[in-house]
Amino acid sequence: MIDQALQFLVSELNAFLLARTGLEFGKAELGRLVDDTGKWVAKENQVAVALLNVEEERALKTHTPHPSLVGGRQVMLAPELKLNLHVIFAANFQVYSQGLRQLSHVLTFFQAHPLFLQDEYPLLDAKLDRLAVDLMSLTYEQLNQVWAFIGGKQVPSVIYRVRMITLRDTEPHSIQPPVTTIVGDFGRR
Repeated sequence: MIDQALQFLVSELNAFLLARTGLEFGKAELGRLVDDTGKWVAKENQVAVALLNVEEERALKTHTPHPSLVGGRQVMLAPELKLNLHVIFAANFQVYSQGLRQLSHVLTFFQAHPLFLQDEYPLLDAKLDRLAVDLMSLTYEQLNQVWAFIGGKQVPSVIYRVRMITLRDTEPHSIQPPVTTIVGDFGRR
């Protein structure tokens, strides 16, 4: 699901860049920024897109299995794992001003499209109900730590939080016949 979510966002961003610039200054490409030695592997004159971090959305976490009716039987599925992705968009351009211009287009795109819903974006995978994209504002120290973590030289970049990637194991925990009758003395006095 993570790969499908990021590929969808890159595809939509590239469609926007094509409409705005004719890809005059390159497109966005999903992949590694640097190799193990710190050398740039992202193509030059493109916006490199890479996953920085995956965090669990704990505010909406459920611990109980989810009941579902499959083929007339009640199936208990593991609870959903809700994730937030931290994604970097780095403008790797020889001409600095062109990189800044492409980065401005990235910011403009996500400002205009902060939410992607299945109803409005049919190319969004059916398993991804929605994607919400928020700009993360980092301090100088945090930005320095990010680039040290990446292991490359800093280029103009922005980091977004992509919220609510939902993963669920489809293997049932248990299979039971459905509840068809309720027996008991509930609330009578």
